Amino acid sequence: QVQLVESGGGLVQAGGSLRLSCAASGRTGSMYAMGWFRQAPGKEREFVAVIRWRGTTTFYSDSAKGRFTISGDTTKNTIYLQMNSLKPEDTAVYYCASTLGGSGWAFRPAGPENYDYWGLGTQVTVSA
Repeated sequence: QVQLVESGGGLVQAGGSLRLSCAASGRTGSMYAMGWFRQAPGKEREFVAVIRWRGTTTFYSDSAKGRFTISGDTTKNTIYLQMNSLKPEDTAVYYCASTLGGSGWAFRPAGPENYDYWGLGTQVTVSA
């Protein structure tokens, strides 16, 4: 089992920045990649970004490219999501997730069904 705890959410004005953190514990050695998803009220959970746990390979959604940066620190078992130039449409609960990998994830890394462990989420609110 892997436990994930997000932090760093809050209220920010449009154009501002926030840095989210996700601390992993438990069987972290089994993790293949870690990522961020978000879910706005009334909408489906949406992929944001993912990073290989023991590597530098990253993958972003179109909405995150150029504004968000995902990074990881294996010594702290933590990943981060630096969010710049925030927009009101970025308002959502942001979830951290980890995957054990496999063919499903390799085929569709943006699919929430291919992640095995989830945090409880942290609220990000961007005011206009």
